[in-house]
Amino acid sequence: MQPLFPQVEGITHRFVKVNGIHLHLAEAGSGEPMLMIHGWPQHWYMWRYQIPYLAQHYAVICPDLRGFGWSDAPATGYEKERLVDDMIALLDTLNLKRIRLVAHDWGGWVGFLLCLRQPERVQRYMALNIPHPFQTLDSRALLLWRFWYQWVIASPLLGKWIIQNQSGLVRRLLQWGVVNKTWTDEEIAIYTSRLQEQARAYASVLLYRSFLLSEFIPIVRGRYWSLRLPTRTLILFGVHDFALAPEFLKGYEPYADDLKVELVPNSGHFIAEDQPELVTKRALEFFVA
Repeated sequence: MQPLFPQVEGITHRFVKVNGIHLHLAEAGSGEPMLMIHGWPQHWYMWRYQIPYLAQHYAVICPDLRGFGWSDAPATGYEKERLVDDMIALLDTLNLKRIRLVAHDWGGWVGFLLCLRQPERVQRYMALNIPHPFQTLDSRALLLWRFWYQWVIASPLLGKWIIQNQSGLVRRLLQWGVVNKTWTDEEIAIYTSRLQEQARAYASVLLYRSFLLSEFIPIVRGRYWSLRLPTRTLILFGVHDFALAPEFLKGYEPYADDLKVELVPNSGHFIAEDQPELVTKRALEFFVA
Protein backbone atom coordinates (compact mmCIF):
# COMPACT_ATOMS: atom_id res chain seq x y z
CA MET A 1 0.00 0.00 0.00
CA GLN A 2 1.28 3.47 -0.89
CA PRO A 3 2.18 5.41 2.29
CA LEU A 4 0.07 8.46 3.05
CA PHE A 5 2.11 11.62 2.62
CA PRO A 6 1.18 15.17 3.63
CA GLN A 7 -0.36 16.87 0.64
CA VAL A 8 1.76 19.50 -1.10
CA GLU A 9 0.68 20.42 -4.60
CA GLY A 10 3.02 19.46 -7.42
CA ILE A 11 5.10 16.98 -5.44
CA THR A 12 5.69 13.38 -6.45
CA HIS A 13 7.11 10.66 -4.23
CA ARG A 14 9.35 7.68 -4.83
CA PHE A 15 11.85 5.44 -3.07
CA VAL A 16 15.47 4.92 -4.08
CA LYS A 17 17.68 2.15 -2.69
CA VAL A 18 21.12 3.27 -1.53
CA ASN A 19 23.59 1.58 0.81
CA GLY A 20 21.14 -1.24 1.44
CA ILE A 21 18.22 0.97 2.54
CA HIS A 22 15.35 2.75 0.82
CA LEU A 23 15.37 6.54 0.97
CA HIS A 24 12.15 8.41 0.36
CA LEU A 25 12.30 11.35 -2.07
CA ALA A 26 9.80 14.16 -2.50
CA GLU A 27 10.36 15.82 -5.87
CA ALA A 28 9.01 18.68 -7.93
CA GLY A 29 9.94 20.79 -10.95
CA SER A 30 12.45 20.27 -13.70
CA GLY A 31 15.81 21.60 -14.79
CA GLU A 32 19.12 21.60 -12.98
CA PRO A 33 19.00 19.65 -9.71
CA MET A 34 18.63 21.20 -6.27
CA LEU A 35 19.02 18.95 -3.23
CA MET A 36 17.27 20.04 -0.01
CA ILE A 37 18.16 18.16 3.19
CA HIS A 38 16.02 18.46 6.33
CA GLY A 39 17.02 18.45 9.99
CA TRP A 40 15.64 17.01 13.23
CA PRO A 41 12.79 16.45 14.12
CA GLN A 42 11.55 16.99 10.62
CA HIS A 43 11.54 15.46 7.14
CA TRP A 44 10.95 16.62 3.56
CA TYR A 45 7.75 18.45 4.57
CA MET A 46 9.76 21.26 6.16
CA TRP A 47 10.47 22.58 2.65
CA ARG A 48 6.77 22.88 1.69
CA TYR A 49 6.89 26.68 1.52
CA GLN A 50 10.00 26.81 -0.68
CA ILE A 51 9.32 23.91 -3.06
CA PRO A 52 6.59 25.56 -5.22
CA TYR A 53 8.80 28.54 -6.02
CA LEU A 54 12.12 26.75 -6.40
CA ALA A 55 10.48 24.09 -8.57
CA GLN A 56 9.73 26.77 -11.14
CA HIS A 57 13.47 26.96 -11.79
CA TYR A 58 15.01 23.66 -10.64
CA ALA A 59 14.39 19.96 -10.26
CA VAL A 60 13.91 19.97 -6.50
CA ILE A 61 14.83 16.76 -4.66
CA CYS A 62 14.01 16.49 -0.95
CA PRO A 63 15.20 13.21 0.59
CA ASP A 64 14.29 11.94 4.01
CA LEU A 65 17.48 10.99 5.84
CA ARG A 66 17.73 7.43 7.10
CA GLY A 67 15.56 7.02 10.17
CA PHE A 68 13.30 9.96 9.30
CA GLY A 69 10.13 10.63 7.39
CA TRP A 70 9.34 7.67 5.17
CA SER A 71 12.89 6.42 4.63
CA ASP A 72 14.03 3.14 6.16
CA ALA A 73 15.15 3.29 9.78
CA PRO A 74 17.94 0.74 10.26
CA ALA A 75 19.47 0.18 13.69
CA THR A 76 22.85 1.65 12.68
CA GLY A 77 24.40 4.32 10.50
CA TYR A 78 23.56 7.63 12.21
CA GLU A 79 27.10 8.92 12.41
CA LYS A 80 27.10 12.07 10.32
CA GLU A 81 29.76 10.78 7.94
CA ARG A 82 27.48 7.78 7.30
CA LEU A 83 24.62 10.14 6.47
CA VAL A 84 26.94 11.83 3.97
CA ASP A 85 27.65 8.39 2.50
CA ASP A 86 23.90 8.05 1.92
CA MET A 87 23.68 11.40 0.15
CA ILE A 88 26.69 10.65 -2.05
CA ALA A 89 25.21 7.26 -2.93
CA LEU A 90 21.91 8.97 -3.72
CA LEU A 91 23.62 11.42 -6.08
CA ASP A 92 25.42 8.51 -7.74
CA THR A 93 22.22 6.52 -8.12
CA LEU A 94 20.39 9.50 -9.62
CA ASN A 95 23.43 10.23 -11.81
CA LEU A 96 23.68 13.80 -10.53
CA LYS A 97 27.13 15.15 -11.24
CA ARG A 98 26.58 18.64 -9.83
CA ILE A 99 23.88 20.13 -7.62
CA ARG A 100 22.73 23.22 -5.81
CA LEU A 101 22.34 22.45 -2.12
CA VAL A 102 20.07 23.78 0.62
CA ALA A 103 20.06 22.17 4.06
CA HIS A 104 18.99 22.81 7.64
CA ASP A 105 20.10 21.69 11.11
CA TRP A 106 21.64 18.17 11.00
CA GLY A 107 20.95 18.13 7.29
CA GLY A 108 23.02 21.32 7.18
CA TRP A 109 25.90 19.58 8.90
CA VAL A 110 25.65 16.76 6.37
CA GLY A 111 25.67 19.43 3.67
CA PHE A 112 28.93 20.92 4.94
CA LEU A 113 30.57 17.50 5.06
CA LEU A 114 29.37 16.76 1.54
CA CYS A 115 31.00 19.99 0.34
CA LEU A 116 34.25 19.03 2.08
CA ARG A 117 34.32 15.49 0.71
CA GLN A 118 33.10 16.11 -2.86
CA PRO A 119 33.29 19.85 -3.51
CA GLU A 120 33.15 19.33 -7.26
CA ARG A 121 29.53 18.14 -6.90
CA VAL A 122 28.15 21.22 -5.12
CA GLN A 123 27.87 24.37 -7.17
CA ARG A 124 26.68 26.49 -4.24
CA TYR A 125 25.45 25.77 -0.74
CA MET A 126 22.90 27.59 1.42
CA ALA A 127 22.99 26.35 5.02
CA LEU A 128 20.20 27.21 7.47
CA ASN A 129 20.79 27.47 11.22
CA ILE A 130 23.76 25.19 11.44
CA PRO A 131 27.35 26.15 12.30
CA HIS A 132 30.34 25.37 10.12
CA PRO A 133 32.42 22.28 10.96
CA PHE A 134 35.62 24.18 11.86
CA GLN A 135 34.73 24.52 15.53
CA THR A 136 37.00 24.89 18.54
CA LEU A 137 36.46 25.17 22.28
CA ASP A 138 36.87 28.77 23.38
CA SER A 139 34.23 31.08 24.78
CA ARG A 140 31.73 28.93 22.88
CA ALA A 141 32.13 26.33 25.63
CA LEU A 142 30.03 28.57 27.88
CA LEU A 143 27.11 28.06 25.48
CA LEU A 144 27.08 24.28 25.52
CA TRP A 145 24.33 24.26 28.16
CA ARG A 146 22.01 24.91 25.22
CA PHE A 147 22.52 21.28 24.20
CA TRP A 148 20.68 19.97 27.30
CA TYR A 149 17.86 18.49 25.24
CA GLN A 150 20.37 16.51 23.19
CA TRP A 151 21.51 14.67 26.31
CA VAL A 152 17.89 13.91 27.16
CA ILE A 153 17.27 12.46 23.71
CA ALA A 154 20.56 10.52 23.70
CA SER A 155 20.05 8.96 27.13
CA PRO A 156 19.51 5.19 27.40
CA LEU A 157 15.88 4.08 27.62
CA LEU A 158 14.58 7.52 28.58
CA GLY A 159 15.40 9.17 25.25
CA LYS A 160 13.63 6.58 23.14
CA TRP A 161 10.62 6.52 25.46
CA ILE A 162 10.26 10.30 25.39
CA ILE A 163 10.49 10.52 21.60
CA GLN A 164 8.16 7.58 21.03
CA ASN A 165 5.54 8.22 23.70
CA GLN A 166 5.80 11.83 24.84
CA SER A 167 5.37 14.09 21.83
CA GLY A 168 5.28 17.08 24.18
CA LEU A 169 9.08 17.46 24.07
CA VAL A 170 9.14 17.66 20.28
CA ARG A 171 6.15 20.02 20.36
CA ARG A 172 7.91 22.33 22.81
CA LEU A 173 11.14 22.34 20.83
CA LEU A 174 9.22 23.22 17.68
CA GLN A 175 7.43 26.03 19.52
CA TRP A 176 10.66 27.35 21.05
CA GLY A 177 12.26 27.35 17.61
CA VAL A 178 10.01 29.94 15.97
CA VAL A 179 9.30 33.62 16.49
CA ASN A 180 6.64 34.40 13.89
CA LYS A 181 4.95 31.08 13.24
CA THR A 182 2.15 29.40 15.15
CA TRP A 183 2.26 25.67 14.56
CA THR A 184 -1.02 23.95 13.86
CA ASP A 185 -1.80 20.66 15.55
CA GLU A 186 -1.75 19.05 12.11
CA GLU A 187 1.77 20.31 11.35
CA ILE A 188 3.10 19.10 14.69
CA ALA A 189 1.42 15.73 14.20
CA ILE A 190 2.99 15.38 10.75
CA TYR A 191 6.40 15.48 12.42
CA THR A 192 5.72 13.72 15.72
CA SER A 193 3.72 10.84 14.26
CA ARG A 194 6.69 9.61 12.22
CA LEU A 195 8.97 9.72 15.27
CA GLN A 196 6.59 7.62 17.33
CA GLU A 197 7.47 4.50 15.38
CA GLN A 198 9.91 2.50 17.49
CA ALA A 199 12.71 2.35 14.93
CA ARG A 200 12.48 6.08 14.20
CA ALA A 201 12.46 7.01 17.87
CA TYR A 202 15.64 4.97 18.26
CA ALA A 203 17.11 6.68 15.17
CA SER A 204 16.74 10.04 16.92
CA VAL A 205 18.51 8.65 19.96
CA LEU A 206 21.40 7.36 17.84
CA LEU A 207 21.63 10.62 15.88
CA TYR A 208 22.35 12.56 19.05
CA ARG A 209 24.21 9.84 20.93
CA SER A 210 26.74 9.44 18.12
CA PHE A 211 27.33 13.18 18.09
CA LEU A 212 27.71 13.61 21.84
CA LEU A 213 29.77 10.48 22.55
CA SER A 214 31.92 9.98 19.47
CA GLU A 215 31.84 13.06 17.22
CA PHE A 216 31.83 16.19 19.37
CA ILE A 217 35.31 15.89 20.90
CA PRO A 218 37.07 15.06 17.58
CA ILE A 219 35.30 18.03 15.97
CA VAL A 220 36.47 20.58 18.53
CA ARG A 221 39.95 19.00 18.52
CA GLY A 222 40.26 19.72 14.81
CA ARG A 223 38.77 16.83 12.88
CA TYR A 224 38.08 19.14 9.93
CA TRP A 225 40.80 21.75 10.34
CA SER A 226 43.01 20.17 7.69
CA LEU A 227 40.25 20.48 5.08
CA ARG A 228 39.14 23.47 3.06
CA LEU A 229 35.68 24.58 1.99
CA PRO A 230 35.94 25.79 -1.60
CA THR A 231 32.18 25.87 -2.21
CA ARG A 232 30.52 29.26 -2.34
CA THR A 233 28.39 29.14 0.82
CA LEU A 234 25.76 31.26 2.55
CA ILE A 235 24.77 30.59 6.15
CA LEU A 236 21.33 32.03 6.85
CA PHE A 237 20.89 32.05 10.61
CA GLY A 238 17.88 32.98 12.75
CA VAL A 239 19.41 34.53 15.84
CA HIS A 240 16.63 33.39 18.22
CA ASP A 241 17.83 29.81 17.98
CA PHE A 242 17.24 27.98 21.26
CA ALA A 243 20.16 25.59 20.67
CA LEU A 244 22.73 27.39 18.55
CA ALA A 245 24.11 30.86 19.19
CA PRO A 246 25.64 33.14 16.54
CA GLU A 247 28.99 32.69 18.33
CA PHE A 248 29.19 29.22 16.78
CA LEU A 249 29.48 30.88 13.36
CA LYS A 250 32.81 32.59 14.01
CA GLY A 251 36.25 31.27 13.10
CA TYR A 252 35.58 29.95 9.59
CA GLU A 253 37.81 32.43 7.73
CA PRO A 254 41.03 30.33 7.60
CA TYR A 255 39.15 27.36 6.15
CA ALA A 256 36.63 28.74 3.64
CA ASP A 257 37.19 30.37 0.27
CA ASP A 258 33.81 32.10 -0.03
CA LEU A 259 31.52 31.83 2.97
CA LYS A 260 29.13 34.57 4.04
CA VAL A 261 26.87 34.73 7.08
CA GLU A 262 23.54 36.51 7.21
CA LEU A 263 21.99 36.88 10.66
CA VAL A 264 18.21 37.04 10.60
CA PRO A 265 17.02 39.01 13.66
CA ASN A 266 13.35 37.98 13.53
CA SER A 267 13.65 34.21 13.32
CA GLY A 268 14.30 31.16 15.42
CA HIS A 269 15.88 27.81 14.67
CA PHE A 270 13.24 26.55 12.22
CA ILE A 271 13.88 29.39 9.82
CA ALA A 272 12.46 27.74 6.67
CA GLU A 273 9.05 27.73 8.35
CA ASP A 274 9.52 30.78 10.57
CA GLN A 275 10.66 33.06 7.73
CA PRO A 276 9.58 31.13 4.61
CA GLU A 277 9.43 34.11 2.25
CA LEU A 278 12.92 35.27 3.23
CA VAL A 279 14.42 31.79 2.81
CA THR A 280 12.80 31.42 -0.61
CA LYS A 281 13.95 34.89 -1.68
CA ARG A 282 17.52 34.30 -0.55
CA ALA A 283 17.65 30.94 -2.31
CA LEU A 284 16.43 32.39 -5.59
CA GLU A 285 18.92 35.25 -5.32
CA PHE A 286 21.87 33.17 -4.19
CA PHE A 287 21.65 30.40 -6.74
CA VAL A 288 21.19 32.62 -9.78
CA ALA A 289 23.65 35.35 -8.83
